[in-house]
Amino acid sequence: MVHKLQLRMSIKILPFEPKYAVHFRDLNLAWLKKYFQVEAKDVVLLENCQESILDVGGFIFLAEHNGKIVGCFSFIPYEEKVFELGKMAVDPDHQGLKIGQELLSFAIEFAKENHWKSIVLYSSTKLDTALHIYRKYGFVEVELEKEIPYERSDIKMELTFNAKN
Repeated sequence: MVHKLQLRMSIKILPFEPKYAVHFRDLNLAWLKKYFQVEAKDVVLLENCQESILDVGGFIFLAEHNGKIVGCFSFIPYEEKVFELGKMAVDPDHQGLKIGQELLSFAIEFAKENHWKSIVLYSSTKLDTALHIYRKYGFVEVELEKEIPYERSDIKMELTFNAKN
């Protein structure tokens, strides 16, 4: 299902178009370099997001503020009707404006509209603010498998939807 543009406050949430690939990559690289390091899986997802995310059934959305792309996230297929929320990043100059929360809220509504079972995400316990926001939106910690997609990940969270969603 293609989702229509959404306007909340002065943030527009836009579906991916090829012209946004550089923004998706650069926002994520800036975030990764600030807090961690760029891993092999990051390179695969960011350098060719069309093939590695969209062509396998995933989604990418971007946040626009005052005509500038300032945030993004992706949904990567995980299992049937379950998607991994990943590659969420907000431009450092626009942090503190609740853009990440707008993206997360949009992501949850998108999942509900598409009748998904759940959303999973991998994060790091170093990211207190992010974990607080995930919990605020209903994500709970679940068991982290032995083979994890990222070295930086030391926590896995899930938001499960009931059958009425």
